Amino acid sequence: MQVLINNPLQATIVFGVIFLIIILISFRRRKESDGLSLEVTQELKGIATLMVVLSHIGYFLVNDSRFLFPLTVAAGVGVNLFLFLSGYGLSASSSKSKISVWKNYLRRLGKLFVPMWIILALFYFLDFFYLGKSYSLTYIIQSVLGFFPHADLYQDINSPLWYFTLIIFYYLIFPLVFWKKFPWLSAIVIYLISYFIIQSEPVFLNNVLHLHKIHLVAFPLGVIFAYLFSKQPVIDFFKKLGEQKKIIWRCLIIASGLFLAIYTIKNSNVGVKNLEEWTSIISVLALIAVFAIKKIKIRAFYWLGFFSYEIYLLHWPIMYRYDFIYKYLPAWLGTILYLFIFILLGWGLNKLSALLTQKTKKIDTKKTE
Repeated sequence: MQVLINNPLQATIVFGVIFLIIILISFRRRKESDGLSLEVTQELKGIATLMVVLSHIGYFLVNDSRFLFPLTVAAGVGVNLFLFLSGYGLSASSSKSKISVWKNYLRRLGKLFVPMWIILALFYFLDFFYLGKSYSLTYIIQSVLGFFPHADLYQDINSPLWYFTLIIFYYLIFPLVFWKKFPWLSAIVIYLISYFIIQSEPVFLNNVLHLHKIHLVAFPLGVIFAYLFSKQPVIDFFKKLGEQKKIIWRCLIIASGLFLAIYTIKNSNVGVKNLEEWTSIISVLALIAVFAIKKIKIRAFYWLGFFSYEIYLLHWPIMYRYDFIYKYLPAWLGTILYLFIFILLGWGLNKLSALLTQKTKKIDTKKTE
């Protein structure tokens, strides 16, 4: 149900101050810049998680869009950041891995589907027995297969899962076109395939085409950057930027990147054909540059990023259909508590998914013996 807010501006200020304090407390010094290390990419996923969750709260959950503004305007950037990091991570691990691309891909596919199946089972069960809400068999089968052709925040089982269909598409075509020697060529092929599919406007994607059209560049761009960041000259370049002896220069570089990110997020060209996607990509690249050269660890972002996928899966149905905080507490406090709770629930879902995956592997091993 929609949350009513009496003083959205005051609530936003209180939330902003407390959240900023939490971020500052979580700062840790890093000895040297890590480029796009695993820790840095987790922090970036944390940023993307905040962008999506706060946007859903500010624009769709509460009755006044002034709550959390302007922290709510970057949902599209958050999605592109997720896609970029998915392309980057998949390409980087496939290039370094000694196992085949197919095995690497199947292992990652399991990590995507198992948590999603758990969440679907949970909410189908709760919706039926607690809310008396049911879904057609076709709808259920499509969702289990990872196909979400709608993104209705108020009617679908979990509307943000339109993104799952897109990422699964990339995971399905990736092993078919990935070439370790020329990953940049693979990125071009991935983009062209996705572009021509979307331009053909398939009927089964009619309700989500507008979402897919503005998120086509990020994943293949991540594949290209994985190739670039594997080259020593690029590694040395970012290392040199991050190790500027004069702190003023490093601060200026970071400040410039943050300014560019904030400016393009605020002036996002939403609704303007072609410009919207590329403006969002500029925001993504600016944030990546800042995080690649900074010499500070931000643990709050790291933990949000570590469980970002789990949080993405569970946040909207809990807040909208099963809210147990906003109805009792002020919105600013409820938002902070929800972020902590989502991290805890993400941890639990992560552990349960790992347990089920391990048991499945053991069963498969016994069958083959």
